[in-house]
Amino acid sequence: MPRTIATLLLIGLLLPLPALARPTGAHAPDHPQPQHCVPLGRWLLPGAGKTLPNGELLQRLKNKRVILLGEDHDNAQHHRWQLIVAAQLHALDEGLQLGFESFPRSVQPVLDRWVAGELDEARFLEESRWNEVWRYDARLYLPLFRFARDYRIPMLALNVERSLISRVGANGWASIPPEQRQGIGDPAPAAAEYLDLLARIYGRHTTPHRGDDGTPTDDDPKRHLDDPRFRHFVEGQLVWDRAMAEAIAEALRRGAPRIVAIAGAGHLMGGHGIPHQLADLGIDDVAVLLPWDGSLPCDALELPHLADAVFGLTPPERPRVPRPRLGVYLAQDAQGVRITKVTQGSIAEKIGLRPDDLIIDMAGRAVEEVKDVVERVQATQPGTWLPLTIRRGDQRLELIARFPARLPNAPTPPPGMTP
Repeated sequence: MPRTIATLLLIGLLLPLPALARPTGAHAPDHPQPQHCVPLGRWLLPGAGKTLPNGELLQRLKNKRVILLGEDHDNAQHHRWQLIVAAQLHALDEGLQLGFESFPRSVQPVLDRWVAGELDEARFLEESRWNEVWRYDARLYLPLFRFARDYRIPMLALNVERSLISRVGANGWASIPPEQRQGIGDPAPAAAEYLDLLARIYGRHTTPHRGDDGTPTDDDPKRHLDDPRFRHFVEGQLVWDRAMAEAIAEALRRGAPRIVAIAGAGHLMGGHGIPHQLADLGIDDVAVLLPWDGSLPCDALELPHLADAVFGLTPPERPRVPRPRLGVYLAQDAQGVRITKVTQGSIAEKIGLRPDDLIIDMAGRAVEEVKDVVERVQATQPGTWLPLTIRRGDQRLELIARFPARLPNAPTPPPGMTP
């Protein structure tokens, strides 16, 4: 598989953008300069090297029933770009609907009430379980949500509950009884190229080979292909893609003339992810549009299937600060918030947290829901401590999570992981 495809698709699935632009070699600078290979404020067609005026690109999109807008979830410029493109598409077709990866289908009634003007912002975020389900800064997305409300544009919840993806990742799709699959059908199999990519991602989160200096090396991804845990990881990714594709397809069947969907770039690039699952559902009038801010290698633009078009943005004003992470997967059950998995090398592992531990309180405050853990970890400042109480069997233990003064620029965790 071409290295550029593997690099690109890491965006939405694993790695933050700054890591992707980093050169290799002993003399690589600590802060490489971004590559400006897409003209600012212009559309470029990957593979063709041709730029298009904005009006001409919009004309090309007139016959597309599905337009997918990619993003890096915590990049404010990407969200501003999405808003501008969505507004232009709405001017062409007032019947369009906006779909969002950030919402599970269970909160669709909340989205309907928001668009109808029945909820204020605080109530909307609370009832949509924003800090439990999505967890990114809501201020990045609110301009899009306000746009939908102000123009009465239907908003669609495209996702499923994270708990389903976590269960698939742990035990495989076949282990989920049909009645617990949240209506999702069997995903189309992954292409060999996508499997190779996911093997590379998986390897970075398990036990990568390390060089003499302790840094991970680019190990052979094929060693994971027969690992049942890797197969479950792949199935989790495919179910996630399939869920969003099926939600889009269902909205089209109900009569939506056009869907503009907002999702992570890793779910869109290279013909994998959502486009692949839509094609399996018989929907091929799809366009993928991506923002380009100089964080990726320019040779990626030689790939004709990278996207239908990319738009040149200025580079980020400053590096994004990594969010604090405890390093656990969480699930809500009848007894409270339970740890289902602890990631290797994480703060959680270092302080002795284990799967099946029940989190009782953090920083002296009771923990009742997953969002309580998310909010308290996110509120923890680098270089400080976070005391927590857990129940392990019949034992009640008090532990202290010590966050380093400088947070590592670590990869974004796979689906289902909680800070």
